[in-house]
Amino acid sequence: MAENPRAQRLAKQIQTIVASAIEREVKDPRLELVTVTDTRVTGDLHDATVYYTVRGRDINDEPDYDQAAEALNRARGQIRKIVGDQLSVRFTPTIAFERDTVPETSAHMEALLNRARARDEELAQLRANAKPAGESDPYKRASDRPGDDV
Repeated sequence: MAENPRAQRLAKQIQTIVASAIEREVKDPRLELVTVTDTRVTGDLHDATVYYTVRGRDINDEPDYDQAAEALNRARGQIRKIVGDQLSVRFTPTIAFERDTVPETSAHMEALLNRARARDEELAQLRANAKPAGESDPYKRASDRPGDDV
């Protein structure tokens, strides 16, 4: 089923407003490493779900998902107020934050695909050196049967 075009436009606006609010207006150091990745709005335009990811300070650091979730939930009212001020709708949607698991899922899928590619290469090497089981021509012909002279 196609999603409501108005809900899609509103979701895009909310995503932009929330991302800029987290970056510029919400003064919480736990939100420095949060990135807004997607936003979905229900068809009745009353509920918005904002998806986010968190990165570590360094490439080797593990992201702190719990601290980011707590900070987003504490700032939810302030962010909803900012969204309400900048949107031109009668009812400001309630905002819920949900961690985006797409990056982890895609990394897992990539690892599975790499494993499958390696297995395919291994099977291709085995196939190149393989010889058929039995005779090279496994089909019986009429001329091969004893007593049948054509």
